[in-house]
Amino acid sequence: MDWFLNLLNTLLIFGGALMLLVFVHELGHFLAAKLFGMRVERFSIGFPPRVWGFQKGETDYCIGATPLGGYVKISGMIDESLDTDHLEKEPEPWEFRSKPVWQRIITITAGVIFNMILAVMIYFGMTYTQGKAVLPIEETEGIYVPETSLLHEVGFQTGDKIVGVNGERATYFNDLVSLSNLTSDNLNYTVIRDGNEVNIPVSPNYLDSLKTRGFISPEYTYPSTISSVQAGSPAASAGLEAGDKFISANGNSVKYWVQLVDIIQNAEGAIDFGIQRGDSVFYTSIAPDPETQTVGIVSPTLDMAGATRIDYGLFESISEGYHETVDRTVGTVQAFARMFSGDISVTQNLGGPIAIANMTREATDRAGWIGFWNITALLSITLAILNILPIPALDGGHLVFLIYEGITRREPSEKVRMVAQQIGFFIMIAIFIFVMFNDAFRYF
Repeated sequence: MDWFLNLLNTLLIFGGALMLLVFVHELGHFLAAKLFGMRVERFSIGFPPRVWGFQKGETDYCIGATPLGGYVKISGMIDESLDTDHLEKEPEPWEFRSKPVWQRIITITAGVIFNMILAVMIYFGMTYTQGKAVLPIEETEGIYVPETSLLHEVGFQTGDKIVGVNGERATYFNDLVSLSNLTSDNLNYTVIRDGNEVNIPVSPNYLDSLKTRGFISPEYTYPSTISSVQAGSPAASAGLEAGDKFISANGNSVKYWVQLVDIIQNAEGAIDFGIQRGDSVFYTSIAPDPETQTVGIVSPTLDMAGATRIDYGLFESISEGYHETVDRTVGTVQAFARMFSGDISVTQNLGGPIAIANMTREATDRAGWIGFWNITALLSITLAILNILPIPALDGGHLVFLIYEGITRREPSEKVRMVAQQIGFFIMIAIFIFVMFNDAFRYF
């Protein structure tokens, strides 16, 4: 029963995000078409068969049985329906084909533009209502690097203080892990090690291991200070209190929270800890709970780790929303470029509906509505990028033909456009089948 409820929860969360993205995308096409006097025959969320809807004026507003997309059918346009009946007649004033090229370009690209606007609005809303938690670089003393981690494999060492990325100094730790930086060409980090600056280059294929092994995280900088102690736990029995800082374990120095967690989880029997409380130090022996391999301590808060929260005004939040959208857009484009160039694995990094649904649910489980809106904004950006690709049947394919028409002053023939639409349709089917099988192999 639990698996069914988990599946239902995943589908509901993913379905809500997908319907919002599709609605906004198609709304862009719809409003642009209406603005330029084009007749919209159908506004559909989901693909046929039609399961529900209503007619208002010249437009059928409906929901289709296949929920993985949507479409706006504009009179006089060769689209996914491959309807060519209108070609036998002279263009009517309300048809897509009778409008100037610039109006048709705006109509075709309006869906992508609306998806990008949605991302900006989501990031703006989160910034304006929640502020932004940042960890100043100057507040960090260094990072902990487990020997089995990707960080260690790349070349980082415990105690390294990361101060820059890609040749630029960073103000906040958040800048080190921005999507545009993580997917950039020749990714490299500047660290202070033993008083000297060291440059650490990162191979592009590290992205293949990013999801399973993690990479740079602010948590690796957190001090070994506890924010609270669980009642009845081994730590409570040993007399530990909130604010106590672990400084040694079995005679070895301890400085970082992740380091402390590793020691506790891998311990066999009791551990002799050195604890700093205020200006004094005391020693105690604590045996982890054998069932959970924990001692009942809670990680430091953001404040204890040196982080701070920045509150933004209205216009500052809009600016932050814009810059966050640009960063995610650049990062996503660069990630696709890495896949196409062969730098990273397509099968490990390209996800279909199953992968996206799981990612959406995990983000929501981890951070609630903030996680949901974060992933929805990223999906909106991704949807915009995919739709603008120059593949027939996508917005980008239509845009290529319109640009050609604008330059040459003549339309591509109906036969060429029909063949292109059919090719594009089969390309999309092939990609869909590939990502579905890829998802199946990864998750089942």
